[in-house]
Amino acid sequence: MAEAKKSLFQEESVRSFRTEERRVIFASSLGTVFEWYDFYLYAVLAPFFAVLFFPPGNQTAALLSAFAAYAAGFLVRPFGALVFGRIGDLVGRKYTFLVTIIFMGASTFLVGLLPTYAAVGWLAPILMVTLRLVQGLALGGEYGGAATYVAEHAPNDRRGYDTSFIQTTATLGLFLALVVIYLCRANMDPKTFSEWGWRVPFWVSIILLIFSVYIRLKLHESPVYQQMKAEGKGSKAPLSDSFLKYPNNKYVLLALLGATAGQGVVWYTGQFYALFFLTITLKLDYVSAYTLIGLSLIIGTPFFIVFGWLSDRIGRLKIIMAGCLIAAVTYFPLFKGLTHYVNPVLEQFSEKTTIAVAANPADCQFHLFVGPWSQFSDCDRVKDFLTKQGLSFKSVDGPAGKVTTTIGDKKVEGWDQKQLAGTLKEAGAPPTADKAKVNWVMTELILVIMVLYVTMVYGPIAAFLVELFPTEIRYTSMSLPYHIGNGWFGGMLPLTATAMVAATGDIYYGLWYPIVVALMTLVIGSIFLRETHTRDIRTYQHQGI
Repeated sequence: MAEAKKSLFQEESVRSFRTEERRVIFASSLGTVFEWYDFYLYAVLAPFFAVLFFPPGNQTAALLSAFAAYAAGFLVRPFGALVFGRIGDLVGRKYTFLVTIIFMGASTFLVGLLPTYAAVGWLAPILMVTLRLVQGLALGGEYGGAATYVAEHAPNDRRGYDTSFIQTTATLGLFLALVVIYLCRANMDPKTFSEWGWRVPFWVSIILLIFSVYIRLKLHESPVYQQMKAEGKGSKAPLSDSFLKYPNNKYVLLALLGATAGQGVVWYTGQFYALFFLTITLKLDYVSAYTLIGLSLIIGTPFFIVFGWLSDRIGRLKIIMAGCLIAAVTYFPLFKGLTHYVNPVLEQFSEKTTIAVAANPADCQFHLFVGPWSQFSDCDRVKDFLTKQGLSFKSVDGPAGKVTTTIGDKKVEGWDQKQLAGTLKEAGAPPTADKAKVNWVMTELILVIMVLYVTMVYGPIAAFLVELFPTEIRYTSMSLPYHIGNGWFGGMLPLTATAMVAATGDIYYGLWYPIVVALMTLVIGSIFLRETHTRDIRTYQHQGI
């Protein structure tokens, strides 16, 4: 009888634990989905914002300006990791990521109230960048808190599986942003959307904020953190313990260069850069592009959980390294495949028509961060225009102060957009992708493959980072390399790749950025890091990997 009662009690305890485990995963993941939705609204609308919040004129320059503001939110994320990571290690996981979601939701809602450049001039992008910085700071504290909180509730043999649900949130947040923007644009005429309709997705964030705060208030503090506090083992200076003491600082650096940098560029190439490549370079209409990307996210998202589950059995690191390697080897053929299947007319035109821009190299500048200080020569304007058309071109030396564009056997002297556009039209350059000629199945297959790369590198990364650091500095230590890898290496990808394409005249040249970073991570991670999936994070201390 006693044995039966004991067995019944154990079964009830297991059910209670699993119920709490599922509740923690659901509440943490749902709040983080909404936070990613807030953050990525701007990213999806960046090409559209280029004409609303930045000076009109040079389209590619305006786009680069929009991407620069987009990148600002990523650049500040590591500072948010420092601020909120420290609070999370000192005060607790639950209350810290409750604060971060309030910051994120409020700043996103305010974006929907911003005046445009036409109304207030340069104050518009200044206000936009300020709110992007607040978003970046909040997100810098959100991810580490959610990942740590879930991992510290998970049993040792399910940590990869449980934290993989957090890994789905960025993709689901992007998907939610695409859906809301699509619904707004589909139900408004272009003029209405341009005037005020674009603000609606930002206003929706206030509803998501209220719901997120409500569910997070019902959570309890992490048991691992509570145990550490009860034993008096917490760090009094998590920043210095993480970044100024050996070997902790060594593992922070290795986590960045040997894991999160490559993971970040693979993530942003497979989702954001692919979206921009479809709409900007290949001239596919936004409805088709959003649908293709959205479908690839739906198909690919379950594989975050698959690879998280698999990492509990075979290890995290080998899956992440394999994803970096496969991505680096296949990006060029995959993106060339997108051109072939999405806009074959553009591909054929580029193959048969030679385009060359003759100018003095000193007259052509590499524009990365664009602002009031930027000066654009005729050479810059011509290259920007050709890049905007999705066309590759050769740069050849010419006389100073003069630019000549050769399109087939026709020449255009100086910067004359109307003449350039007319010459391209006469030569047969397609203004848009012909939907009747798109191979939808092959295009979707390529996009799904790139999302699978994302799931390989991203699915196991949360568990890997949590296991890499001891409890007393875990929130701080894991957050910084994650947000530098994703916020700097990954977040800078659209901006850097676009600038590289404009400077070189090769629509594929921007792919060298994620390829080189992914290969760097492969080498460093394979040599200096080891598997972590068998560790007990309640007792782990750095004793060498």
